[in-house]
Amino acid sequence: MDQRAPAPHKTAVELADAKRRLRQRLAVIGMLFSVLIFGSNFAISRHAVLHGVTANDLLALRFGTAGLLLLPFFLRPGLRSCGGVGWKRGLLLFLSGGLPMSFLMLTALGFAPAAHGATIGPGTVTVIGIAASVWLFGAVLTRHLVIGVLGVLGGLGCLAIAGSTSGHNSTLTGDLMFLCVGLLWGFYPVMIQLWKIDGLRASATVSVLSLAWLPIYFLFFFRGLDIAPWWVLAFHAVYQGVFNVIIGLWIWGWAAHVLGPSIVGRFPPLIPVTGTLLAIPILGEVPSSLQLAGIVLIIGGLFVASWRRPARKSHQA
Repeated sequence: MDQRAPAPHKTAVELADAKRRLRQRLAVIGMLFSVLIFGSNFAISRHAVLHGVTANDLLALRFGTAGLLLLPFFLRPGLRSCGGVGWKRGLLLFLSGGLPMSFLMLTALGFAPAAHGATIGPGTVTVIGIAASVWLFGAVLTRHLVIGVLGVLGGLGCLAIAGSTSGHNSTLTGDLMFLCVGLLWGFYPVMIQLWKIDGLRASATVSVLSLAWLPIYFLFFFRGLDIAPWWVLAFHAVYQGVFNVIIGLWIWGWAAHVLGPSIVGRFPPLIPVTGTLLAIPILGEVPSSLQLAGIVLIIGGLFVASWRRPARKSHQA
């Protein structure tokens, strides 16, 4: 009786398929963890700003921690090459994702609700990303993209009206700062994709160049180490510098390579959902009816604009 042993290549294929599915599951978990980090950043940072830890302090904790931890990685390719990305590109990444953008975001949290930052920033980033994908990368301007952009713009308009009619000029000021944050932040992933820069390398470049804030901080804004309990400062050093700058961006970049753009695009709309919901128990910020309408329009627009059918397996291969 002829008994043939199973072909060894089938076992290898099955193992490879199981490994691929495991990587995809881990990537989904990683994306959800990144969404939690980025969404909670607005509520946690605003809570700190409203309780004595200023935006200047948070900037020092964020980039002091991330910059020093990533300094060896930055210096490995050589200082002359600006961490391997080149000085021109490094300075543009610094402007878009480093100290200037973070300064605007943390300062705005002292003026406007955290839910505004969690929606205006990602909403503006999405509009810029769609425009760049059509203009630079040849993407097709589909009906979903147009409807999504219109929803985001309508939501931004609702928040602008709510801020201007609330009787608090500070809210509108904060919203305008969040808009500038979105304009700067939106070009960061575009440049990484256009120049094909590894996410961790870009994060190292941004963080190390942002260390320039430390001498300015210690000369003009340092108020001593008793501005808050030591555990609060340690928490924000780890949360701002390690989780937001290093872990969140690294996991997001890795998961994006594993899942592909059609799946990854479904996660950014969860950031404003997370930020808005967490602002209620952490800060007690319940949106007004007009603010809620704007937030819903932005979140809905993000979901519509980012929803794409996954490519067929043959195309993905």
